[in-house]
Amino acid sequence: MESNTIYRITKGDETAFETFMDYYSTPLYHYAFGIIKNKETVEELISDVFMEVWKQRKTLLEIEHISGWLHTITYRKAISALRQSSSIPYQVNIEEVEYFNMSPIESPDEEMIKKEEIDSLYQAIEELPSKCKHVFFLAKIDKLPYKEISNILNISVATINYHIGFAMTSLKNRLRKK
Repeated sequence: MESNTIYRITKGDETAFETFMDYYSTPLYHYAFGIIKNKETVEELISDVFMEVWKQRKTLLEIEHISGWLHTITYRKAISALRQSSSIPYQVNIEEVEYFNMSPIESPDEEMIKKEEIDSLYQAIEELPSKCKHVFFLAKIDKLPYKEISNILNISVATINYHIGFAMTSLKNRLRKK
């Protein structure tokens, strides 16, 4: 995201904010849906995320990694929504997020890859353990730095390395068998 757009948002430019929302809403939606798996709840949650951004717009230029910050807000709101829906009175952490569902994300590169290969890849990703899939999604799909993932999920970078290594080995082995 351009720093000019961020600057304009800090000055209250609603058009710039709409551009910002257009840019981030789809990846954040997929991320939140992977945790919550309820379309209506996720749509409301993403709306709340952007409301939070608008409220804090004057401090946006101080944030070094906007994407990581947005993922942190989304993760916390998703966990809060899970807590409210299940009436769990304590903090939910990554160990308690039972399933992380990664829905397919379309990109222009997919046109060059056979549909069968894409399906095989998504099937292999779906077969990863939930926590591993969650970390893989943040690192490889959303391309967040490991330090940001560590902050979002409150796990160590070593744990992230383990999950990514396990995911890559599993995916490589699974796709070789095809």
